[in-house]
Amino acid sequence: MPALLAINNIEVIYDHVILVLKGVSLEVPEGRIVALLGANGAGKTTTLKAISNLLHSERGEVTKGGIEYRGDRIDRLNPSELVKRGVVQVMEGRHCFQHLTIEENLLTGAFTRSASRAEIKQDLERVYTYFPRLKVRRTSQSGYTSGGEQQMTAIGRALMAKPNMILLDEPSMGLAPQVVEEIFEIVKDLNAKERVSFLLAEQNTMVALRYADYGYILENGRVVMDGDAEELRSNEDVKEFYLGLSTAGRKSFRDAKHYRRRKRWLA
Repeated sequence: MPALLAINNIEVIYDHVILVLKGVSLEVPEGRIVALLGANGAGKTTTLKAISNLLHSERGEVTKGGIEYRGDRIDRLNPSELVKRGVVQVMEGRHCFQHLTIEENLLTGAFTRSASRAEIKQDLERVYTYFPRLKVRRTSQSGYTSGGEQQMTAIGRALMAKPNMILLDEPSMGLAPQVVEEIFEIVKDLNAKERVSFLLAEQNTMVALRYADYGYILENGRVVMDGDAEELRSNEDVKEFYLGLSTAGRKSFRDAKHYRRRKRWLA
């Protein structure tokens, strides 16, 4: 069975000279949650923007390889065409229309669809079942809501487009641990009940691997490791590099052994 989304050996260059992604390949099976992990600057956001065709606004382009969704090449499509095909990105930083209410923000997610008022109202109620806090705050101006509520609004707005796949960029950034858990539980719920597939870019490796089915680890624009989430969680290298743990307990990232192991890993 072909993957819902397949990235095949892509290379991304900014400003015609800066090589950011170097031969990245990954797959997202239908109905699964796949985590894209790595430190800040590893290339996670660039990968998501390559999929959603948002690179050109930042003077970036895919110069090699290809990206397929349901077997069709999509890396030359207009971003709005991609949304109509069912792929929606939730940007890093909880982007909301600050001057609009939560409900108005959610409704903007349905603008790409030809849907009746009754359908949109039904979809809005469906979003509220997953995000009951948003229903309580629906008349509040987004700019005056909490970071967690803004992240929920951004995900809820994406759901209003009736996507098959959501590209979720750093959903835990700047949020309290309890709120992070709440958002990831909702993601798991959406995946199980709505069969929405997720590719989520995340620095919080520990949380991401608890909720994902599969993971890819990026470093310096390359995939250096991939595997089932459970296997990655128990992998000694992953524990040491991304969780700060080793068999001997918590380790310093500046420890000499770390660099020797890292060199062996990337060789």
